[in-house]
Amino acid sequence: MLGVWLLLWGSVALGGRADTAFLRRAHDSSGHCTYSFTVASPVEAACPEAAGGVPELRAELAALAARLSRLESRERGVGGSGPRGAEPGGARDPQQVAAAAPPARGTGISGAAARHGAPRGRQEQAGGEEGWLSPAHAVPGPAAAPRWEPQPLSYQELQSERSEVPVSRLLEETALGRPGKEDSAGCGQLVWVGEPVVFGRADSIAGKYGVWMKDPEPVPPFTRDNTWRVDTVGTEVRQLFQYEEAEQLARGYPAKVHILPRPLESTGAVVYRGGLFFQPRRSRSVARYDLRGETITAEKEIPGAGYHGQYPYSWGGYTDIDLAVDETGLWVIYSTDKARGAIVLSKLDPETLEIRRTWETNIRKRGVANSFLICGTLYTVSSYSAPNATINFAYDTATGTSRALGIPFENRFRYLSMLDYNPAERRLFAWDSFNMVTYPVRLSRA
Repeated sequence: MLGVWLLLWGSVALGGRADTAFLRRAHDSSGHCTYSFTVASPVEAACPEAAGGVPELRAELAALAARLSRLESRERGVGGSGPRGAEPGGARDPQQVAAAAPPARGTGISGAAARHGAPRGRQEQAGGEEGWLSPAHAVPGPAAAPRWEPQPLSYQELQSERSEVPVSRLLEETALGRPGKEDSAGCGQLVWVGEPVVFGRADSIAGKYGVWMKDPEPVPPFTRDNTWRVDTVGTEVRQLFQYEEAEQLARGYPAKVHILPRPLESTGAVVYRGGLFFQPRRSRSVARYDLRGETITAEKEIPGAGYHGQYPYSWGGYTDIDLAVDETGLWVIYSTDKARGAIVLSKLDPETLEIRRTWETNIRKRGVANSFLICGTLYTVSSYSAPNATINFAYDTATGTSRALGIPFENRFRYLSMLDYNPAERRLFAWDSFNMVTYPVRLSRA
């Protein structure tokens, strides 16, 4: 603003000494608003053209314009005699530059994208052209992009996807595809987890963490198509969203919203045989909410169970008590002071919530990101944020023994807060940083 006022003051002052003065307000070539003024000389009818003055300046500007025009034509591949990489002293082809240069740190650009010609800086684009366009005459503005031939987008995506899949996973899939290896009907051991399939996404911060599920053994009027969801960010989490089918969940319009009589804690809830089983907030209890009667029909305390941050999974979130369902029934996963933080499993009666039997494992609960059960075997996940995590441990309740595993598991969105198995669909249901996803699984006979 100071410059504007000086211009205005100058125009008035000079205007007083001449017959006319003109003030002009307009945008310059870069889009900025500029003020300019002209004043007629009171004594000179014409400007003298001193030696080395205007004519030479005009000639230099014309030569510069010609050079810029030649540069533009070369960049478009019109005026050049070959690719930029072949010009003497010119910049190399971007693909050659990318291949020779070390990868940049912290840019977030994948290796595939770098190989396909990420734009270089202005000075590097000019390269050997500085011999005919000196810095003193450089024209401000964005530099022209180097000429290159991009590969089809579909190929780039395929190449990127291929580069992210470990060889071990490809070998695992090849082995599992052989006849006779897969048990598609009965129980068995988990041998493979597929890539995540996204069904929906939460549209508010309350859905950063959550739980979504289907009932593997529904009670009328509900069916296996009914889908349930709880957004668990907040201190008073009471809303249970009911959807007629998963497609309605993807559209984000629930058929009904249940208001729970008590707020629930974290992401450990499941739906089973017409009821929502959950941990009430700040308690070591498990409760059953009847979906048809919309009341709590049973509630039991889990003796000695840690709660509200005592023995959570590695990601936190008050995940001390986690409920699960498999082919054999309803389970609760937790830990106690007596177990010194190791995972404890208890089989529950789905009507009364009485504990039928308990197993104490040698797997530390804080050392794993999440867990689920399939056919009476507990499986744990190594990390909630690593993109290439693994199913790293299994505990078999039939034998009371555990074993180490290395089944690849993908955290596509880098924050896994819920993971449960649905025995009716033989899929894992997960909540990964706002996203509701499923994973296909394969079981093999022991």
